[in-house]
Parts: sequence; C-alpha cells; structure tokens
Amino acid sequence: MKVSVNNKEVETYSTTLLQLAEELSLPPVGVAIAVDNKMIPRAAWGDYALSPGMSIVIIKAACGG
Repeated sequence: MKVSVNNKEVETYSTTLLQLAEELSLPPVGVAIAVDNKMIPRAAWGDYALSPGMSIVIIKAACGG
C-alpha cells in the first residue's frame, strides 16, 4: 500500500504503525509519529492499523540549539 511519510510517497507492506517504524529503522526512543495530524502514543503503535493514503509525519528529537 502507499502512504505519505513526511510528504514523500512510500510503498509499504506494513499493516501497523509499529511495523512501519521498524521497516523505516526508526530509533527506539526520541521519535514521535502523527497520523493525519493526530499524535499517536508509542504504546498504541502496535494496534494502529495503516490504510492506503494516510499522511504520516515522523518527528525525531535532535540535540543542540
């Protein structure tokens, strides 16, 4: 299925947000994900089903100023 990740179209076979995070090799901490402008708690990633056309924004924490 195709989803939008940070405004780029991505083809994925993942069915949940957790699987997508693993597929994208996201770090285990310091990451937040919003789907269709709604923040999804990390504890819910495994149960959050993906569907075609979703808009996903991944935010990574950064050090510095």
